[in-house]
Amino acid sequence: MIEKLAPFDASDYLDDDEVMAEYLAACLEDPDPDVFLSALADVAKAKGMAQVAKAAGLGRESLYKALAPGAHPRHETIRKVVAALGLKITIAPAAAE
Repeated sequence: MIEKLAPFDASDYLDDDEVMAEYLAACLEDPDPDVFLSALADVAKAKGMAQVAKAAGLGRESLYKALAPGAHPRHETIRKVVAALGLKITIAPAAAE
């Protein structure tokens, strides 16, 4: 008998701010911008999309659209969403290889 498995949803495992920050940092290193947008959507879902949208000053539908694969959100939108998540974006020197 074949069992049906539920699709994997990363937001189910994002239950701590430190885990969320590490997840976003790892995804930000991927050259595909959709990876980071998808991760940001996962974190927003874990925190509650309506709550994050309100804190960012966006409508819930606008937040979904901004974080959809292939979207090109403005830097200001990303900053607002990250701040609404209780996180911040930082820059560090690249490790010498």
